[in-house]
Amino acid sequence: MLNIGVMVSGGGTNLQAILDGIAQGTIENTRVRVVISNNKNAYALERAKKAGIEAVCLSPKDFPDREAFNSALLEKLREYQLDLIVLAGFLVTIPPAVIQEYRNRIINIHPSLIPSFCGVGYYGLKVHEAALKRGVKVTGATVHYVDEGVDSGPIILQKAVEVKEGDTPEILQRRVMEEAEWIILPQAIDMIAKGMTAKGEEAH
Repeated sequence: MLNIGVMVSGGGTNLQAILDGIAQGTIENTRVRVVISNNKNAYALERAKKAGIEAVCLSPKDFPDREAFNSALLEKLREYQLDLIVLAGFLVTIPPAVIQEYRNRIINIHPSLIPSFCGVGYYGLKVHEAALKRGVKVTGATVHYVDEGVDSGPIILQKAVEVKEGDTPEILQRRVMEEAEWIILPQAIDMIAKGMTAKGEEAH
């Protein structure tokens, strides 16, 4: 059984895709042990509670400094004996100590085809704004392992999505979620649960 923790800052639509995948059997041999958010108002915490999953809010704002938050986060993660940490729209920088302890056991979903529109400052709607400004015809989403860089770890899965005339950042964001993110994030977790992706190496 793959024990996963999902970390999310907002509504948790990718979390819902994971929960649905587990319920429908498209993600096998996996259970969500905990959902952690830095935002006490994140709807993701409600989704977790409705699914009977422990929901934890840990915000850097509630600690005297970032070091105190980082060590509290690591302690909390250790409690659940996680095999995999899934970043599903988590807007807090993952502390180096967490990356070291969970080397090749943290994955992230990014709303573009890395290496396009990724790195520092590219998150949420900003990614889609940049894609539209550049005039690309194709965008998409990427699931990758997390390392010390920003969006720089080995890629597990990517899925392309067409950019259409008249797209706004919001419309494009929704299409990338529906046609890519909600599909490849559950797929990647299922692959890891089945041992189909070598840790830290690209899945083929």
